[in-house]
Amino acid sequence: MSQPKSATHPKGIWVLFGTEMWERFGYYLMLGIFSLYMLDSWNNGGMGFSPGKKSDIYGTYLGLVYLTPFIGGLLADRLLGYRRAIIAGGLMMSAGYFLLSVHSNTTFYIALLLIILGNGFFKPNISTMVGNLYSADELKDKKDAGYNIFYMGINVGAFICNFVAAYMRINYGWGHAFAAAGVGMLIGITVFLLGTKHIKHVDVIKPLKEGDMSTAKILGLTVLPMFIFGILGYLIPGNFLGTDTNDAFIIGCIPVIGFFIYLAIKSEAKESRAIKALLAVFMCVILFFAIFHQNGDALTVWAEDHTNRAMPESVSTVADKIGMAQVVVNNDIVSADAETFKAEIAAMREKENAMPGTTVEELKAKAEFGNQVAQLEKSRKYFETLPENEIPAKGSDLKLFSTELYQSINPFWVVVLTPLVVGVFGFLNARGKEPSTPTKVAIGLVITALSALVMVGAVYSSNHLESKASSMWLIASYGVITIGELCLSPMGLSLVSKLSPPRITALMMGGFFLAISVGNKLSGMLSGLWESTENKANFFYMNFGLVAAAALLMFVMLKWLNSVMKENNVK
Repeated sequence: MSQPKSATHPKGIWVLFGTEMWERFGYYLMLGIFSLYMLDSWNNGGMGFSPGKKSDIYGTYLGLVYLTPFIGGLLADRLLGYRRAIIAGGLMMSAGYFLLSVHSNTTFYIALLLIILGNGFFKPNISTMVGNLYSADELKDKKDAGYNIFYMGINVGAFICNFVAAYMRINYGWGHAFAAAGVGMLIGITVFLLGTKHIKHVDVIKPLKEGDMSTAKILGLTVLPMFIFGILGYLIPGNFLGTDTNDAFIIGCIPVIGFFIYLAIKSEAKESRAIKALLAVFMCVILFFAIFHQNGDALTVWAEDHTNRAMPESVSTVADKIGMAQVVVNNDIVSADAETFKAEIAAMREKENAMPGTTVEELKAKAEFGNQVAQLEKSRKYFETLPENEIPAKGSDLKLFSTELYQSINPFWVVVLTPLVVGVFGFLNARGKEPSTPTKVAIGLVITALSALVMVGAVYSSNHLESKASSMWLIASYGVITIGELCLSPMGLSLVSKLSPPRITALMMGGFFLAISVGNKLSGMLSGLWESTENKANFFYMNFGLVAAAALLMFVMLKWLNSVMKENNVK
């Protein structure tokens, strides 16, 4: 594989940066409003799901969206090549986002299926291409930094998207917000096609070696049993992991996990040690993502219900003019006693259901009336834990930061802190003291555990949810977990690229995303405990304990992991 020599980073990294930035724009725009959309009432354009069903679907979706990269990575390695897989995946994801803009139960699930399949083709292969750009000897030392650049592209898109989501949702509704995600994905594919000359040299289909399993055999040993195990898990009477879908997902993963263990055992000695090292790291990564991806579920609920989101007057004046302020109102209905409020809302809903909906004008009037009822419900809920002196007078309103904007805090920190983290590691590298990649992962787990303790402080600051917590708690918690993320997530991608046998790099990248998949499903399962956990501080203590245990395990394995790195001439 030829690679143009360069004293700096290869030009292809900026093509992949731009592609991933727009792909993540669409992905995180959808994810930022996903839980809110599922909880919002059907009359207001949402799905009207219960909190339990919302967390179940959220975890299952996030689990599956990172499970399919195992298949997409294998097919790209053996048959499709990386570029074709990326383009096909991007188009499927775009179609899924556009389908989400259609308010229907049927299209909702078809859309999720398309996004899940599309991500399977897109995600592992663009990450593999980043590693391939740095395969030349003169660029190998820049691989970690290259993944950090790529990772910053992810978070530029993730930062911008929530402002677009808030504007579209507030002014036009859920459908337009999801459609914006589809447009973003199409822009990403366009960037990829325009820059293809800078990346086509690292798009190589790897031929099978003697003794390698055929693609059909691998799929037969993994995907087919995965479906069979999943169906059996779903059909088992009762459930032992909370819901039937939890049972189906975790049991369905067993054949794929077994395949990677088999791969490690049957490979030749040096490759076997490298694969075993990667699998050990994957095991720890699972718990990182189980905590990290609660940002779209439990922490979104925290932002919506328990965070003081009031805008300063200087900000609200401008935000209101450009349609970026979420408004809560106070009137006789909102401030009435509980029984009166409930009766008034029920009467308004009956009136809404009785309104004609034949012509465009009638449908528009009905939707506007429904939005007014939903606004009253949201206002009442927001004011319930707001100090009386902060509730606006009757006839007045309060301008709030939209909940989805809190999803931009993490990517904001990534963009701000990436140069700092890269600079620190570069400083240490120049002095021969840079930690190995496994050590960076271990450090990242410790820092992630500390972020959960910040949220314990947030619970106590709200007097156990009797009042609202300052936004600074979420900002601080996201800031801490972002440092952990930068030490772990891009380093995990880099580690796979460094240690994987070249002929199965994309397959092992799929294994990394399988670990994320299991972690994501666990994040939904853990978030599902939010409603049933009476003392919310205990919820975050649980998060702390899980990641702290993973960090301890990682430190115990460091000596062995570093020896495998040394054996493969990487660090």
